[in-house]
Amino acid sequence: MTDEAPKQIARGTGSRARSLARKLAMQALYQWQLTQQDAVEIKQQYLESEDSAGVDEDHFVELVTQVIARHEEITTALKPFVDRPLEQLDPVEAAILMIGMYELQRRLDVPYRVVINEGVDLCKRFGATDAHKYINAVLDRAAREIRAAERQ
Repeated sequence: MTDEAPKQIARGTGSRARSLARKLAMQALYQWQLTQQDAVEIKQQYLESEDSAGVDEDHFVELVTQVIARHEEITTALKPFVDRPLEQLDPVEAAILMIGMYELQRRLDVPYRVVINEGVDLCKRFGATDAHKYINAVLDRAAREIRAAERQ
């Protein structure tokens, strides 16, 4: 037993912190898709990890909580823009699309171009080769419909 205090993980704000929140949310949603583990446990696990340093914790929690809670709604909303059922996509790409669709629908404070760019960047880092082109096409088509006024 030690008298050592638990590590304090620094939390962040701003665009970098939001990008980190999306990355962690993508990883958490990937895990959720494969394990169906409880959302509270998954969030706790990621927030306690050293990978959460500098993350926008509120945005991470919102993304994981809301995407899981609205999974059926988001899946239905994605159907017109994808060429196959979400379950047939790679879990990384599915997680990225769910985050993107959630932000397009519910986070009108986030410009649609940011949503698309963040999804593409995540997919370039973690997705299959050239999958970022698919992510770009799907989110762009969705943004044209969901954010039509913003695109003009």
